[in-house]
Amino acid sequence: MSTEPSLDLPPAQQARSRLTQQRILEAGTALLEEGGTEALTVAAVASRAGVSVGSVYRRFGDKDRLIAALQHDMIEQFNADIVRRFAPLSTDPAALVASAVTGLAETYQTHERLMRVFLAAGATDPVVARVGSEAAIHADRVFRRFLEPIIPMIAAPDPERRLDVVYRLIYGACQNRVLYGDLFESDRPLTWRQLTDELVNVACLSLLGAPGR
Repeated sequence: MSTEPSLDLPPAQQARSRLTQQRILEAGTALLEEGGTEALTVAAVASRAGVSVGSVYRRFGDKDRLIAALQHDMIEQFNADIVRRFAPLSTDPAALVASAVTGLAETYQTHERLMRVFLAAGATDPVVARVGSEAAIHADRVFRRFLEPIIPMIAAPDPERRLDVVYRLIYGACQNRVLYGDLFESDRPLTWRQLTDELVNVACLSLLGAPGR
């Protein structure tokens, strides 16, 4: 499987055409979540969406370009969710950190089924991996920009590096949870909520010197 980051798909101009395109994307997403890339074929997507095979080919081309479109669609939703979830209840530094960490972890949880497919595919497909890396780096930039107000409060020789490492820890923990679940590296059950709360504490301790409230 190989995908191209730049899709250059023809825009769906008419309302009916946009609806058809959305149905194809939704059908493809469902198939990926249920059975991974092996379950996704143009014929299966067409059947699931209630459209002709030709309709899928006209809008997305072959299977690889359809998978690329689905990956980009997921990333767009992921990026929008991060921005939406980064909503602090106050300007208190601990509240800002908690909002950023919680927003990031909850976004991974929301998209975990489809993200698992692309993380697994990225292990063998360098193009899928590159697109995923670009999305992760974008999330890092959003994370750092959101936490810029607390940088002067970080007691470290290189505050920017400390913030970057905290993001890497959160990203790594969430990615591991998405790929393997909660009992891969430990036999102690840990829900997404518990993991998120502990990541908030780790981030607050590392950045502010005190656990989150």
